[in-house]
Amino acid sequence: MADAKVIPFGDEPRQRRGTGTARPGKRGTGRGKGGAGGGALAPVPEQQGTSPEAPEAVEAPVAEETQRGGWERRIAGGLSFLRRRITGDYEVDEFGYDRELTDQVLMSMIRPFYEKYFRVEVKGIENIPAEGGALIVANHSGTLPLDGLMLQAAVHDEHPAGRHLRLLAADLVFVLPVVNELARKAGHTLACAEDAQALLQRGELVGVMPEGFKGIGKPFSDRYKLQRFGRGGFVSTAMRAGAPIVPCSIVGAEEIYPMIGNSKTLARVLGLPYFPITPTFPLLGPLGAVPLPTKWTIQFGEPIETSGYSAEAAEDPMLMFNLTDQVREQIQHTLYKLLVQRRSVFF
Repeated sequence: MADAKVIPFGDEPRQRRGTGTARPGKRGTGRGKGGAGGGALAPVPEQQGTSPEAPEAVEAPVAEETQRGGWERRIAGGLSFLRRRITGDYEVDEFGYDRELTDQVLMSMIRPFYEKYFRVEVKGIENIPAEGGALIVANHSGTLPLDGLMLQAAVHDEHPAGRHLRLLAADLVFVLPVVNELARKAGHTLACAEDAQALLQRGELVGVMPEGFKGIGKPFSDRYKLQRFGRGGFVSTAMRAGAPIVPCSIVGAEEIYPMIGNSKTLARVLGLPYFPITPTFPLLGPLGAVPLPTKWTIQFGEPIETSGYSAEAAEDPMLMFNLTDQVREQIQHTLYKLLVQRRSVFF
């Protein structure tokens, strides 16, 4: 039989919670086996295998085994991915979209900026439908189109259905080497009504930023002031497809590259819509191209339904103008509201 442990009545201090040491047992009546109440508790036999160290000793190998199994699955998945890429056993749609590459590689590259660098906070994600086509209309800013990538990551990572956003991009994106291929693989397509309508009718989420270069290349003094939204082509596209329009407001992108000047001569020489001058670029060279780590907020507004309109309504210019203005005003109002709520540009 194991040795008995005697617990005396004393004024020893109790151990604090969370120290990992067992607390003393509750005082008994003082009547042990065959004895009367007295100055000591009855002997308490030790129970083998009940020491606090036993669960830890069991859990450590289990944790190591679980971790090892997780790494093995990752390695196996990575090798399987490489095999499919080498053998060409993967699917690409007619627009060049490679869903597997986007999920496994491209999103993994964007995610650290989304989660750690810009610390994006998303609101109103429930306003994006769980299925079916929808047109997400957002403001555009930041000198470089990082807001489109963060918007794509927000929809993919925050939506319960893990939906993919197909962004409409300008012609310039598809003439730049490397950028062209990456944009196609990520699901971006040319900003034309035919492509957008085809995607919407297929039940895809489509993203558009109607300000275009006027928004992304505007001076820092005009930050968060929406530029012209064009003639409402995105509204007529959504109406023809019967897809809802989801307004989206992005705060934080305006300050990543404060554009204080524009060298029009260099822009013409390089064939660019503008050549930005910021407090750090081109003064600091490549280092000046590092964006400032601002805190972002992306809010999706309530969808505007278009399914109730007839097919002929898409040809009504006055209706197009009114709906375009409604979307623009909703985005602008939300921008002002988010700016009032923002504590700091960086926190």
